[in-house]
Amino acid sequence: MNAGFHTSIAGLGADPDDVNITGGVWADAEWFEGNATQNFWRSVENLAVTPTGGDMRWAVSQAAPMRRVHVKGNLMLHSSRYGWASGGYIADSVIDGEVRAWTQQQWYTRDSTLTGGWAGTLWNMTFSGVENAPPTSFPEPAVTTLDTTGTIREKPHLYLDGEDYAVFVPSAREGTRGATWDGGTTSGTSVPLDDFYVARPGDTAERINQALDQGLHLLLTPGIYELDETVEVNRADTVVLGLGYATIVPTAGQTAMQVADVDGVRVAGVLFDAGAAESPSMLTVGTEGSAADHADDPISLHDVFVRVGGAHAGRVDQAIVVNADDTIIDHIWSWRGDHGEGIGWDVNTARNGLVVNGDDVDGYGLFVEHYQEYNTLWNGERGRTIFYQNELPYDPPNQAAWNHDGVRGWAAYQVADHVTQHEAWGLGSYCVFTSDASIVSDNGFEVPVTPGVRMHSLLTVSLGGVGTYEHVINGVGPRASGTETIPAKVVTYP
Repeated sequence: MNAGFHTSIAGLGADPDDVNITGGVWADAEWFEGNATQNFWRSVENLAVTPTGGDMRWAVSQAAPMRRVHVKGNLMLHSSRYGWASGGYIADSVIDGEVRAWTQQQWYTRDSTLTGGWAGTLWNMTFSGVENAPPTSFPEPAVTTLDTTGTIREKPHLYLDGEDYAVFVPSAREGTRGATWDGGTTSGTSVPLDDFYVARPGDTAERINQALDQGLHLLLTPGIYELDETVEVNRADTVVLGLGYATIVPTAGQTAMQVADVDGVRVAGVLFDAGAAESPSMLTVGTEGSAADHADDPISLHDVFVRVGGAHAGRVDQAIVVNADDTIIDHIWSWRGDHGEGIGWDVNTARNGLVVNGDDVDGYGLFVEHYQEYNTLWNGERGRTIFYQNELPYDPPNQAAWNHDGVRGWAAYQVADHVTQHEAWGLGSYCVFTSDASIVSDNGFEVPVTPGVRMHSLLTVSLGGVGTYEHVINGVGPRASGTETIPAKVVTYP
């Protein structure tokens, strides 16, 4: 079974082993001569695979998660031609054989079991809560491993509860390790599909908001939703679940979705595609300036993706804005397009890919790329990030367009000067300034110099020497430049 673009393959069992596919679920890159760096927008979840010949291939890059999967064999994360692939995400899974990632540049694996171990490390391989993961060895090989993950909640999923459809909503957990369903049952609640408004393309935002106001959850069936009003999620513990890369396009320059500052909202499996009129944001979580405590029932985002350009010209100011405290960000790809339709420095404009204003926000698997200022700007206290993958924009026309306040370039990840506590592990930023290879970024990362801010396993890479990083973080770390494409690394900062 081939997982192509905008394809989701999902089992409908209560547990992954309830649905077994013999023969294989696979993604390769023959369409691109073995290069898997553009194998986006596909997923596999909640099933078991018994692969023919013993090897399952999942050669993917961004926005291609594997969740709740039992691989009864080996798992290949590179293409059959061993072409490049630029990163991916596995969670809540069990791999019976060996995971092989020979040409994967970076990868994040969370709360899973790798029975046969892991082979292949290039720039940034990060693990948290993973049984049988390789130990931390950064900078060489570039492996970063945490014993447990932290506060996390798994993604909701559709399943058959007897003869009726329902959505299983996992509980939040602490200090996690291994798959939730391996040797037991995932903790959580089952919500009957009758409690959801099942939306279809062609539905208006007014109709969707009426359903949400009536107390229903929201299931977005596959397709494109062109909406002229903001989807307002105002009720605590609402579940918004998209299937098959359900895509919301704001047509009137509005924020596509606004989540109120209430407990327990889950937004999962939704792609936001910026429209021609500039929006303030695609997704805003919480209200600016609020300090409501959600620690006992956090808001969570799962497989939430943003596209600015690529399918068509689009504009947004700040793609994802998290104002609410205690929010869990569980795998995002916020992408200002570098290829496709509607691409250009003055065409698909977007300032920031992720802005975090809330306190106690946890980010797991953050992919944020090609934005025109700080790709990620973190203003909240006590933030935690495990795995961050970034490419700077390809298309600044010259150094003058990639400067600010006497600094060359914008950091990929900036923690604001007023922040006193922040910690992050496994962060990589890469540049390929195709419009002007002489462009320099002074730093890949910028953080305040204070004992409570600690950064681990950082690297910058100049791809083929097309652009330069002068330093990795805050004037520390070697220059990344030259055609050898050798990462510059910093083990810990400060």
